[in-house]
Amino acid sequence: MDKNKIEILGIPFYNTTQAGFINELIFCHEQGLRKFVVTANPEIVMNARNDDTFKQILLQADYITPDGVGILIGAEKLGTPLQERVTGYDTLVGVLKEAQQKPLSLYFLGAKPEISRELKKRLLIDYPGIRIAGMRHGYFNLEESEQIVEEIIQTKPDFIFVALGSPAQEKWIMAHLQRFSKGIFMGVGGCFDVLSGKVRRAPKWMIQMRMEWMYRLLSNPSRWRRFIALPKYLQEIQKEKRLRK
Repeated sequence: MDKNKIEILGIPFYNTTQAGFINELIFCHEQGLRKFVVTANPEIVMNARNDDTFKQILLQADYITPDGVGILIGAEKLGTPLQERVTGYDTLVGVLKEAQQKPLSLYFLGAKPEISRELKKRLLIDYPGIRIAGMRHGYFNLEESEQIVEEIIQTKPDFIFVALGSPAQEKWIMAHLQRFSKGIFMGVGGCFDVLSGKVRRAPKWMIQMRMEWMYRLLSNPSRWRRFIALPKYLQEIQKEKRLRK
């Protein structure tokens, strides 16, 4: 195991800070590298535990970052604490800020058509000067998927953000990754909804107190099924803790 990685239930998490990770991705871009980034929460870890095909996709990622607070809790319980959360949202925003100062081109794939349209408007207002290489919503068929791949190949964006939800976004990236010579590919889940203004992110104090999950649940009760994974995940952490002893 790489000394910079901490394994949680078979998934190797990259142990870094949020600011450090953004700097590392910018460095990878400057070196002309191709990278695959997964921002994982307990739900993704449990999906990988129950689906070996999905797990193998995750294990091929260059970076898996601890997006959910449950990952930090799990690492602490196992006696191998991570430095801090490294979220898809904060990473995306960090790259957007860098793109205002550097000649970065960005491609955005995913979300509903109306979200995609609003996202482009908001990005150009909130981050003036950024270069948008392409913007496609997430409702496409196989033929359209091929067109998207060709568009990315032609426009050669530096960062490609894929918001199809997990595991669809990771599967889409891995299915096409070898066709690209460069680019930082990252699954970002529901980040486009927040950036477009459709969904509010939790207040900073709730994030700092590790209560963002509660805000999400109260804001959208229909998400309750997704939170079922958390107690199962914590049970698996306890089993792993006993095994390690």
